[in-house]
Amino acid sequence: MKAIRNTALCLTLGALSATAATAGELTIATVNNGHMVEMQKFTPHFEEANPGITVNWVTLDEGTLRSRVTTDITTKGGQFDVMTIGMYEAPIWGERGWLEALEFSDAYDVDDILPAMRGGLSHDGNLYAAPFYGESSMIMYRKDLLDAAGMTMPDNPSWGHVQDAAAAMTDKDNGVYGICLRGKPGWGDNMAFLSTMANSFGAQWFNEDWTPALDSPAWNHAVNFYVDLLTNYGPPGSAGNSFNEILALINEGKCGMWIDATIAASFVSDPGQSKVADVIAFAQAPQAVTTRGANWLWAWSLAIPAGTKQADDAKTFIEWATSKEYIELVASENGWGSVPTGTRQSTYDNPNFQEAAVFAEAELKAILSAEPANSTQNPSPYVGVQFAAIPEFQAIGTAVGQQMTAALAGEISVEEALEAAQTAADREMSKAGYY
Repeated sequence: MKAIRNTALCLTLGALSATAATAGELTIATVNNGHMVEMQKFTPHFEEANPGITVNWVTLDEGTLRSRVTTDITTKGGQFDVMTIGMYEAPIWGERGWLEALEFSDAYDVDDILPAMRGGLSHDGNLYAAPFYGESSMIMYRKDLLDAAGMTMPDNPSWGHVQDAAAAMTDKDNGVYGICLRGKPGWGDNMAFLSTMANSFGAQWFNEDWTPALDSPAWNHAVNFYVDLLTNYGPPGSAGNSFNEILALINEGKCGMWIDATIAASFVSDPGQSKVADVIAFAQAPQAVTTRGANWLWAWSLAIPAGTKQADDAKTFIEWATSKEYIELVASENGWGSVPTGTRQSTYDNPNFQEAAVFAEAELKAILSAEPANSTQNPSPYVGVQFAAIPEFQAIGTAVGQQMTAALAGEISVEEALEAAQTAADREMSKAGYY
């Protein structure tokens, strides 16, 4: 088999100035999450089935990936032939003509893709990115610690119950913390989680007239609750933790509870990766005053930037990587509990998957319950659960995320953070001509 070319480990960002690969070579930008890393190990299968096409990988953390692909697509830099993007970018970039519309063979069975995923990656009926894996968010918790504390976890707990559970499971003398949550700044990092938490407290990003609503009592309540929760029951350094850092903590048995992407369930329940796999259980995301927007909806997906000279080869790769056959390939090598999930109904209908994936029911329930068009208690003008699907949101979410991290780190108060966040959001919306 041909060696996998992964440029992420040996290239600095400054070295990524070259244009995309020559004919027959695909340069793919992706995120350093488990399923994406695993996909690179299967690259030889694709290359052997498609002689003349080779794949070069550029693997980046979430924040860096978003920055790099956004810069490349907006400047027409041409560094990548395939980009890993999500539900925020796909419809906006598709509408602007920055992405190639995707059409696949009948054998691909596009109708098998879950409607929530297909709809979130489309614009005006055209699919602009194919989901490699999809996710919502839910609670992953250690049932053994809750049992020892004499507590249970309902399927739809309140945030108050989660706080009580975190307190009961915290054992700092033995390095066990009741709850682990994202703190690293980023519109798709700490703000993905915090937006859903704030939604459940009755908050929203914008009022119906597009005025930023970050100075509301609901945001204040949610963020103070978040900061207090992690300060009292979270691990040290939470302000720097993202998905991969927390995954490592929970797999080492250091977290009693984690509220994050459903895709993590396949990792935390895998005894080959997690020391506590046999005691992990699942519940739906917590609520405060409403269930609306309490759990996010996202898909890490593959898209083709308009103008690439490798469009046909890029489509061939995307069709392979997001197909039923790819899922079956992973199952044959790693087991059905390790396949990328959240994309196809056929995966959830498969008895082998149902038997292997203890999280399957909870994951699908979370995905199906997310409503991007109805994600806040009060009416909002935007679509999106953990983001607002407008071009200006990326800059706003990034700025707000930095303020929330500063509050979590104790550098400023929550009130100061929200005041600065409101000012930044107001400036962006005014500059964009919303009012």
